[in-house]
Amino acid sequence: MNTKIALITGASRGLGKNAALALARAGHDLVITYHSQAEAAAAVVRAIEALGRKAVALQLDTSNISSFAGFSQQLAATLQQHWQRDRVDYLVNNAGTGVHSPISETTAEQFDTMVNVHLKGVFFLTQTLLPQLKDGGAILNLSSGLARFSLPGYAAYAMMKGGIEVFSRYLALELGPRRIRVNTLAPGAIETDFGGGLVRDNAGLNQLIASQTALGRVGLPDDIGGAVVALLSDNSGWINGQRIEASGGIHL
Repeated sequence: MNTKIALITGASRGLGKNAALALARAGHDLVITYHSQAEAAAAVVRAIEALGRKAVALQLDTSNISSFAGFSQQLAATLQQHWQRDRVDYLVNNAGTGVHSPISETTAEQFDTMVNVHLKGVFFLTQTLLPQLKDGGAILNLSSGLARFSLPGYAAYAMMKGGIEVFSRYLALELGPRRIRVNTLAPGAIETDFGGGLVRDNAGLNQLIASQTALGRVGLPDDIGGAVVALLSDNSGWINGQRIEASGGIHL
């Protein structure tokens, strides 16, 4: 059986790390990227290897599109060295950072950061890596529940994720001839260190979110890792061009 390889951006921590470990447990090998936390990424690689799978960590700044050609070359060398292959099966565009600021106080610099990381970066990294994605594979772009429901202070971030949801539909259409599925996964509020760990560490906010969620709790990283595995799986082979929200039913 041919081992499948997933490339996950921003997998040294948080949901990306959890998704990488979940995919390893499901029998996949991994290429993960990290921005600056080389040690944390190396620890994720060791954890994947402890699960009996193969993994490599590569540095990547997803906000710097001028670096993408070089990253593509590095990926090609890595795939040849470790797998004697030239393509990955899955691309998970996960890397990102948040901003919490009212519209009246959001700066152009903050907005541009969101554009470069969440919109421009995802668009052009995907474009760059398309030749290295296997026909019949899959792309999963990470969005947010905030693209459906609104909370004060998240306008700039949520706008970018709304754009990613549109991008995913167009990408699914244009990659149809290559049988590459493209979907969007939109997590709700999850207990991670994202945004300074606000959801995880602020007991009042955690309880408020839980009270607004049909299943009565805040999401955990494993809730998202499992969803990533399911959506990339061949068992989801007829799910394409869709936005799937993993939020436990918040704000229904």
